[in-house]
Amino acid sequence: MRGIVKEFPGVRALDGVDLVVRAGEVHCLLGQNGAGKSTLIKILSGAHDVDEGTILWDGEPISFSDPQAALATGIATIYQELDLIDGLSVADNIYLGHEKARGGVTRDRDMNRSARELLRRLGHPEIRPTREVGSLSAAGKQIVSMARALSRNAQVIVMDEPSAVLDPDEVDGLFRVVEDLRTSGAAIIYISHRLEEIRRIGDRLTVLKDGRTVATDLPARETPTSELVTLMTGRTVSSVFPRRTTELPDGAPLLSVDAITRHGEFADVSFDVRPGEIVGLAGLVGAGRSEIIETVYGARRASSGSVKVAGRTLRNGSVSAAVSAGLGLCPEERKSQGLVLDDAVYRNISLASLDRFAQYGISREGAERRAAHEAARSVDVRPDDPNRIIRTLSGGNQQKVVLARWLLRSCKVLLLDEPTRGVDVGARAEIYTLIRELADSGVALVIVSSDIEEVLGLSDRVLVVADGRVVHDGPSDAIDASGVLDRILAEHDSTPIQEEDIA
Repeated sequence: MRGIVKEFPGVRALDGVDLVVRAGEVHCLLGQNGAGKSTLIKILSGAHDVDEGTILWDGEPISFSDPQAALATGIATIYQELDLIDGLSVADNIYLGHEKARGGVTRDRDMNRSARELLRRLGHPEIRPTREVGSLSAAGKQIVSMARALSRNAQVIVMDEPSAVLDPDEVDGLFRVVEDLRTSGAAIIYISHRLEEIRRIGDRLTVLKDGRTVATDLPARETPTSELVTLMTGRTVSSVFPRRTTELPDGAPLLSVDAITRHGEFADVSFDVRPGEIVGLAGLVGAGRSEIIETVYGARRASSGSVKVAGRTLRNGSVSAAVSAGLGLCPEERKSQGLVLDDAVYRNISLASLDRFAQYGISREGAERRAAHEAARSVDVRPDDPNRIIRTLSGGNQQKVVLARWLLRSCKVLLLDEPTRGVDVGARAEIYTLIRELADSGVALVIVSSDIEEVLGLSDRVLVVADGRVVHDGPSDAIDASGVLDRILAEHDSTPIQEEDIA
């Protein structure tokens, strides 16, 4: 790709980007949210037209009228926001658009057999081809999306944040598949904000900033992290988590969770969170962490147990009761669970506080806009435009909008599920600072993250969750990442795992 330019109304998203990818290599594409990575791969995959520049395939100019043309050429893309159809089976999703058929009749048996072989190749033979995709976990869906790309026998495979929902063992499996593809001569374009992954799997690097190529052909394993951060952000960003600036109060808990259980997901979970305290839930994907905090929030109904906020027992399974009591949730999937993507920034911020801006059933839109804009500025949402459609913001700024929603609501307890997933290194540092400032102001926080170092670095206290149970509860400075994994593995060794629990 040479001199690629792409403009949208009022925005020059790409301004002469170059990207050269060779057969049999893993080429890592780095950059902050908003740098132009997604626009570039959408052009490569045929989803966007190019305004200027040239795409060369085996040395010959080529253009794609639509994604099907790119697939037919040999370019497959696995997007971060998975585009599977929940109502269809695993096999139907894998072969959607190129079904195995004879005489106009789809051959389900052939598709199931081929899908089973692909899933086995990916190290997940336990995922049944006939299973409905909607019943899989996020990690299981990621595997199906990878199988779909492999079913196309693509020569170039674009992977956009493929490890974001995978636990460490699944990441190892992903890397084995990538290595197999590289050995077979395929080219992999690998996009990730996790620089440690780049070291493990990458051959060469290209870095984008503000729609331009600022570095290319860098060796993945030898380029210092500090150099990469500076190239991506234009400044030096400390990787140190912000530390507490005030003493942890000794007051009564703001949040008390007492022996909550949800059959089939988690059992007998208890913990307290005091004002100004950050409690982290560490564990592997599928351990039950998200289910626990969604039950605390009332989005799931507990089978037994109770939740109290400031001493007041919440009505079981009631989100409205939780919000009224001062509870807020930033969900794991912000785009599908936390945002109205085609609405404005200010509307997304005011969603939990609409009762403040209504009088006799009539919305006071001016007051709503002003208050939401002030909340957005307090967390430095960029650009500073409350009318901007939120779909056009970077992942980091979308996450700030969700945080601003609960700042406007003045919540007492904030539950954060994967607060930095898909967020670049610069925005991640800003979000860490915001979280610590919220704690210092007296908000009680519960954080779930698949990044164990993130949980340990942000939290005052850590709960280790394995197979739906809390197997450790203690200060964050009294345990390290190895200790967390040791406790998880010890629980796995003592608990038989059923096939249906794996995916």
